[in-house]
Amino acid sequence: MTVNHNRRPYLWGMLAILGAFLILPLLPYALADKDSFTLVPNPGADLWRDARRSLPGTTQVKGVVETGVLIQDTGERWRIYRIRQLVPYGAYILGGVLGLSVLYFLVRGRVRIAGGRSGRTIQRNTRLEQGVHWFTAILFIILGLSGLTLLYGKWVLIPLLGPEGFAATAQICKQLHSYSGPLFVIALVPLFGVFLRDSLFNPKVDLDWLMTAGGYLGGRHPSSEKFDAGQKLWYWVAVLAGVVLSISGLLLDFPNLGQGRELLQLSYLFHTIAGVIILAFFIVHVSAAIGIEGALEAMVEGKVDANWAKQHHDLWYKKLDTAGSDEEVSSDKGNSAATDKQVRDC
Repeated sequence: MTVNHNRRPYLWGMLAILGAFLILPLLPYALADKDSFTLVPNPGADLWRDARRSLPGTTQVKGVVETGVLIQDTGERWRIYRIRQLVPYGAYILGGVLGLSVLYFLVRGRVRIAGGRSGRTIQRNTRLEQGVHWFTAILFIILGLSGLTLLYGKWVLIPLLGPEGFAATAQICKQLHSYSGPLFVIALVPLFGVFLRDSLFNPKVDLDWLMTAGGYLGGRHPSSEKFDAGQKLWYWVAVLAGVVLSISGLLLDFPNLGQGRELLQLSYLFHTIAGVIILAFFIVHVSAAIGIEGALEAMVEGKVDANWAKQHHDLWYKKLDTAGSDEEVSSDKGNSAATDKQVRDC
């Protein structure tokens, strides 16, 4: 193949023109004073900078303050905090309390009634107290189990049920949680009123009970009134944490009442913390009811054995005995009419 040498000047000319088009426009920038050289700013830079800072803009959409926010960056920070801190720390607390309760039961065994059962029963709780207790307890169990499923089901149930099975379970739990919540708010009112008098702290008696852990870690069994310091503490945790759960839960149940996203995130935070605290105390409460012989009878039957009352609530038992044992104590084997005369409000 031969090259036509007559075309070489033409090719070199074309390359020179192409180079001029590419290089000549750059010469002013190369020769300019670098100190005085400025770039033309991106006209949208300020807009996107403000958007990433979650600064509100102007919009025709009417609603809460977030309607004017294009990018709500706190949502990502909240998601990371929930996954890395809130959820695992709650699991550590609940798992630790449950583990210690099981360990105590395995080492200590069931706390028996000293001297065995006497064959005599004392009326401990009225029908009203039993009804309020179980109404609140059933709602709490529903809310607790459904809440735990929503909080931890992603890690526990998906390996067992698969994504579709967990999705169906979570949907059911969400509905149960949402509709049981307002009922729990209503249940707190009689719970507070019915058990308030017996749950007021008596420093002289209750501090001694707390300092000795009720005698359950060894040593003497301290004196206590109708409710010991542990039961009183559980009552106030249930009421106060229940109030926090109720307020935060209602805000989460009705998110379109004007509250902003940050308030909803704060409500979720307090709702979870209060839920973990009350569930931890609930585990201890259930463990005590199962692990202490005769304790569960108080709320199931409304009566307790006289020896149980003398052992665990001696001051209350003495108060009954002072009022007249014939009216307060009855025999399981004998006269059933005496049961109706038992003092029910001591």
